[in-house]
Amino acid sequence: MNPVIIKIIIVLLLLFILFNLFRALFIMVSGRDNGRPMSHYLGRRVLFSVVVLVVVIAALKLGYIPPNANPTTHIQTQTNIATPHQQSASTKQLLEKQSVYLG
Repeated sequence: MNPVIIKIIIVLLLLFILFNLFRALFIMVSGRDNGRPMSHYLGRRVLFSVVVLVVVIAALKLGYIPPNANPTTHIQTQTNIATPHQQSASTKQLLEKQSVYLG
């Protein structure tokens, strides 16, 4: 299975979760239930959150989507490509003078 398809399925499920959350919000604010209580939409949101979690874990275990690299095993080396130069008295930065008002 293509990893892009898995990602599209996850995004669609997350959008459906948001849709149910806003439907419950609309019912809570307006007070109209139109035959379905607010808990129905909140329950659907929780159910599909669990489905998203199961899909992500299954896709990781089956190798459909790659996990992120562990930051402790990632080694990054930095090379210094600047050429050092000798500082003389004329190239050193002068210290700034601060004036303090004690008035």
